[in-house]
Amino acid sequence: MAKLNTSLLLLSFLLCTLCGGGSTAGTARPSGDAGFIKASCSATLYPALCFQSLSKHASAIQQSEKQLVLAALSVSLASARSALVFMSNMAKAKGLKPREYQAVKDCMDAMGDSVDQLSQSVKELGQVGGAGAGQDFMWHMSNVQTWVSAALTDYTTCVDAFAVDGLDQRVTAAIKAKVTDADQVTSNALALVNRFAERHQAAATRTEKP
Repeated sequence: MAKLNTSLLLLSFLLCTLCGGGSTAGTARPSGDAGFIKASCSATLYPALCFQSLSKHASAIQQSEKQLVLAALSVSLASARSALVFMSNMAKAKGLKPREYQAVKDCMDAMGDSVDQLSQSVKELGQVGGAGAGQDFMWHMSNVQTWVSAALTDYTTCVDAFAVDGLDQRVTAAIKAKVTDADQVTSNALALVNRFAERHQAAATRTEKP
């Protein structure tokens, strides 16, 4: 029965993953907004995933760099929260060995930190004005960059918790898959954050020149 409960949980995860994979870049509406998103995503490490995850928010993003970054951070936060909920359910599953349970708990602690970091990033970006790139802008963006980078480090810490011999490989694979999803969208978000900060700063420098 213990193995059955764990297997059912893993099967549920796989089904959810398959259900979520139906959206593709090809289904996005061929508009100027979608073109803006696609061009922006070319600066990320996972451009196809970037476009897939952000194109559904095209109506809100339009062609605003700030709204693009805000959407990317929100997607990252949602993915991190989803991973944390998955791990919480996994920790409650019967049949986990003590070492597996401890690894899941350690991973949950790291993911909880990442959720906090990304939540702060979303709030901080909301304080950035729509125009201008003064000291306040760079201070807010520096905070966002620091917190998103810290979230990526938390993902590594989470995965490292499973670098222990004797763990159920199905449990390890399921956790790593969820963390990888969060890691990739967060990596994309950081690339867009950096691009937004650099472009804004470059624009301000040009404006300041006599």
